[in-house]
Amino acid sequence: MAKKRSSSKAWLKEHRDDPYVQRAQREGYRSRACYKLLELQEKDRLIRPGMTVLDLGSAPGGWSQVAVEQVGHRGRVIASDILPMDNLAGVEFVLGDFTEDGVFEQILAVIGEAPVDIVISDMAPNMSGLNAVDQPRSMYLVELALDMACKVLAPGGAFVAKVFHGEGFEDVLHEARQHFDKVLTRKPKASRPRSREVYLVATGFHGDP
Repeated sequence: MAKKRSSSKAWLKEHRDDPYVQRAQREGYRSRACYKLLELQEKDRLIRPGMTVLDLGSAPGGWSQVAVEQVGHRGRVIASDILPMDNLAGVEFVLGDFTEDGVFEQILAVIGEAPVDIVISDMAPNMSGLNAVDQPRSMYLVELALDMACKVLAPGGAFVAKVFHGEGFEDVLHEARQHFDKVLTRKPKASRPRSREVYLVATGFHGDP
C-alpha cells in the first residue's frame, strides 16, 4: 500500500509540474491532450473551417475544444463518450458506448445529412499496468474507432487516433491503409517521451479496398 501511495504522489508531482498541464490551466483548455491535437493540426491541417468533426471518447472535452476553435461558426463538432462530459459551446454530445446500436443510431441522427469530414479519437482503456492486458484493449478501441470512421466519413475524409506501439500496431496500420490514401504516425511533443503512444493520421478516405 505504501508503494502505491508513493507512486501516486510521484504521479501527482509530475502532473503538477508538467508544463502542458500548467499551460492548459493558463489557456483554459480542459486537458493537456489539447496540445497533441494542436500540434497535429499545425503539421497536417486536418480540421478546417466549416467541417463536421466526430470526436469519439471525447471526455473531458479537450479535443472537442480544439475542434470547435478550428471549424468556426459554420462547422459542427459531434462528440460521444461513455462518461458524461460538461457542456461545451458548439459541441453536440451523445452519452453512451458508440459500439452499441442505440447509441450509434443516436450519433447518426445527430449527424443527419451532413457528411463527416474527420473522425478524431484520443481514447485509451483504463490502464492496469499489465501490457498483456492493456495493449489488446487499446488496439481494440482503435479498431472500433476506425470501423466507425469507415461508416460515417465522406469521401476524402480523415481519421486521427491514439495508437500504442506493440502487438496489433502494424495490423491497425495495414487496415487503415485499405481505406485511406495516406497513413502515417506522429509523436507530438506533448506526448510524454516514455509513453508508447503515437497518433495515427489517415487522410483521403476512399472506402473499401
